[in-house]
Amino acid sequence: MFETWLPLIAGFVLLVAGGELLVRGAVQAAERLGVSPLVIGLTLVGFGTSMPELVTSVQAGLSGSPGIAYGNIVGSNIANILLIGGISALICPVIVAEAALRRDAALMLGVAALFAALALALPMGRLLGAGFVAGLVAYIVMVIRQERTTGEHGAIHDKSAALLQADPGLGAPSRRRGLILPLLLALAGLGLVVLGGALLVDGAVALARAFGIGETVIGLTIVAVGTSMPELVTSVIAALKRQGDVAFGNIVGSNMYNILGIGGTTALIAPGAVPSEITAFDAPLMVGVSALLVVFAATARRIDRWEGLALLAGYGAYLYLLWP
Repeated sequence: MFETWLPLIAGFVLLVAGGELLVRGAVQAAERLGVSPLVIGLTLVGFGTSMPELVTSVQAGLSGSPGIAYGNIVGSNIANILLIGGISALICPVIVAEAALRRDAALMLGVAALFAALALALPMGRLLGAGFVAGLVAYIVMVIRQERTTGEHGAIHDKSAALLQADPGLGAPSRRRGLILPLLLALAGLGLVVLGGALLVDGAVALARAFGIGETVIGLTIVAVGTSMPELVTSVIAALKRQGDVAFGNIVGSNMYNILGIGGTTALIAPGAVPSEITAFDAPLMVGVSALLVVFAATARRIDRWEGLALLAGYGAYLYLLWP
């Protein structure tokens, strides 16, 4: 039995460790190339916690396991809202910044609805994937321009801030000058991430076969929660530090990255249809819980503890319905 779980556990460990090295090396290299801290924070650092989902979904798509590939994306978004949002609000009521609600949360809901509708009607081909990635790039460019002109922070900034709070050394300027060491660090991290993603997908497939459970269910639950661990850690740390606005922005920003960046990249590299189980139930549910998060956030600009408890109860009910 342990042999069945070992590749899965090893994959999770390598994904997290490799993602840390990859982001740290990339950030140091960008600093030495003169890239501004704002751009580094909103791109390299902000994307750091989404690396496990990205590599896992791409690896699963290439391995012919779309249930794990898209189950990971949709399941991660559901877990981000119900599980991570619920835990964060229970620790400390989540204060919602105006910009994060008005611009980012509404956009997150729209992107979730667009994905659910397109996945139901069309296979996720390269054209759709390119459109999703282009949408993420346009969104990041818009946010960088707004932050430079108005100083108004939003979800994508908070996603970066949450990771920097969890790992303060990541944002500390380096005194060294050379590019070789940061590039080697980034390459080593990339290698670990790719290996971890392969182990995780192989382990998930083996687990599904051993227990007679569909790959989609494994992707929506075990794989999704495992790859969302960085978001869970960073959001909990933000909540413990009484910075609930960062926790909220981290969730919203991660969900945007998951659909536009990870969903788009997966479709570009390994195009294919989203499994019917996901399009019929889980994707609409993702839209529903996204709307619920927006409603909770819009009431008094905060998510209270009782609302966090309701979110957690919702995740428990989801697992009960999904797991055979």
